[in-house]
Amino acid sequence: MLITREVDYALRVLRILSEEKSMTVSEISEVEMIPQQFAYKTIRKLRKAGFVEVTRGAKGGCRLGIDLEEKSLYDLITVMEASRWINACMQEGYRCERSATCKGGCKIHPNLMNIQRQLDDQLKSCSLAMIIS
Repeated sequence: MLITREVDYALRVLRILSEEKSMTVSEISEVEMIPQQFAYKTIRKLRKAGFVEVTRGAKGGCRLGIDLEEKSLYDLITVMEASRWINACMQEGYRCERSATCKGGCKIHPNLMNIQRQLDDQLKSCSLAMIIS
């Protein structure tokens, strides 16, 4: 599935941070109804990718670290390590046991690859600003 729970949480975090200057993880968790353990995990991944900046201390908190117009839904799915593949055989390095037995090669794979390319292009064309606004 492309939009996993974690990608959904990441979208919610980015949405609330686009509306507020800075928030703590606890505040984000409460406002966006994200279990706190998942909020921390999500923000950790977003921070590592530069999507979110985190400041520690009494006046600390999380704030947006990117321009949401410049990042796509494809970028977010990649950052959150969600599978974007419509079938396992789309993944690089996948070894299909059936391909050796198919005369003339697999007829399904090229068609699925075409759909995968179209899907990737569509995900890349959707800015995060467009998705969350």
